[in-house]
Amino acid sequence: MRKRFHGLKRIKLRQSWNKYNLFNLSRVEPPKITERTFFQQKWAAKALTRAYHGETVREKQWTRMFRRTIRSVVPMDYKMLAEKDGSEQAEGRGSGLEPHPDQKPRPFPPTPYLNMIYAPTEQRLDTAIFRALFASSTRQARQFVVHGNVRVNGKKMIYPGYQLNPGDMFQVEPDRVLYATGAPKDKVERRAGRKIRAKYSKKASTSEGSEDAKPQTSKSHPTPETTSTDKNPKETLQSLLSQAKELLATPSNSLTAKRKQDLRAFQRTVKRTLGRPNTLTATSLDSQLAEIVARMTTAPQARPESPSSSTPGVPELSTPELQAEAATLDSTQLRTLRDALKDARENPVDSSKPYATPWRPREWMSAFAFVPRYLEVHQRVCAAVYLRHPVARPGLAEVPTPYGTEINTLAHNWYLRRR
Repeated sequence: MRKRFHGLKRIKLRQSWNKYNLFNLSRVEPPKITERTFFQQKWAAKALTRAYHGETVREKQWTRMFRRTIRSVVPMDYKMLAEKDGSEQAEGRGSGLEPHPDQKPRPFPPTPYLNMIYAPTEQRLDTAIFRALFASSTRQARQFVVHGNVRVNGKKMIYPGYQLNPGDMFQVEPDRVLYATGAPKDKVERRAGRKIRAKYSKKASTSEGSEDAKPQTSKSHPTPETTSTDKNPKETLQSLLSQAKELLATPSNSLTAKRKQDLRAFQRTVKRTLGRPNTLTATSLDSQLAEIVARMTTAPQARPESPSSSTPGVPELSTPELQAEAATLDSTQLRTLRDALKDARENPVDSSKPYATPWRPREWMSAFAFVPRYLEVHQRVCAAVYLRHPVARPGLAEVPTPYGTEINTLAHNWYLRRR
C-alpha cells in the first residue's frame, strides 16, 4: 500500500472501512470551483471520483470501460395502465376541463443519471466482494481473489477484474471473511497464537526427524513392525482409514470444522492410495494422521452423573460444583445460561485463528454496513448473487458514491471528450 493512502490534509475518499477514511468522509466538502476554469473543474472532479471508484483500475483500462449510455428505469402506475388506454389525455381539451387536485399525478423526483458514471466498476468481482461486506476494502477483496479464496459459479476465479453477469453467484472462504470483518487481535492474543504455531511446528519437525530416522534403523536392524508394514501395506492403509472414521464418528465439541475437513481430505487420500499403492507410503500417511490428531484437543472424559445433572432443564457443566449451583437457578436465569453456553459453542475462543476470538465485528464497520439493491447476500455461507446491473431511478442511483451530482457531472464531462 502506498504511503499516505488515507491523507488527512489532501482528502481523498477510498473504498475502505479504515477509521481515517471515515474521518475524511465526515469532513469532506465540495471543491472550490469559483476561481477555476471549466477544464480545471473537470480535472478536479475526475481526480476525486477516481480515487474512490476503481482506484486499482488503470486509467487506460477505465476509459475502455466507460460507457456514454446509462441504464435507468421509469416506474409506471400499473393500476392506471390497466384502467386507461391513453385516450383520456384528449378529454376536455380546449373546454377548460381541469382534473381534481387529488386526481393529479404526483411528479416524480428527478433521476440522478450522472451518478451512474462508474456503474461498470460495480460489475468487477473485487468491487462486488467489497459491496457484499465480505472484505474491508477493495484491495483486500482483490487479494482474496488473487490468492484463490473466491469461487464464481462453483469455479475458482483468480482475476479481480472479472465482469459479473446477472445471475452469477460468487463465494468467499468463510475464514477469510471472518478475518476481514472481525476485530484484530490484541498483544495477548497474538502472543498466544505464536505459542500455538511454535508448538505445531515443533511437533511437525519431530515427526519429520522420526521419519528420517526410520529408514536407517530398518536397514541395520529391521523391526517386526516395519517388516509387517512392508509386507502388508494394504492392511495398514485400511487401519488408518478406520481410525479416521472413528475420529469423525466420535461426538466431540472440540472437533472443529477445519479438523473435520482435514480428516475427510485424509480419507480421500487413503482411498486413492488403496487404488494406486505406489503414490504414497503408509508411513507418510500415518504421520499425516498423527499430525491431525495432535492438532485436535482431546474430548473430556465421561464423568459419573451427579444427582443435580438429572434435573430437567439444567445444562451439563464441567464440574459438579457448577452443576449444583446451576440447579438452584430459576427458569429465566437457566434460559440465559443456555443461551450463553450456545454462544460459547458456536463462537469459541481459538487462539490459532488470525482474528480475535470469540469473533466480534471490526470497529467503525457500522458506517459502511449496507448492501446495494443489485446484490443478494447470504452471510451464513459467505455467498452472494449478482442479480442485475445497477440502474438509475427517480431520486436514486444504485451505484453507491460519496459525491453529489455536480461533481459526477463534471467527471462525466471529462470522459465525454475525445482525445
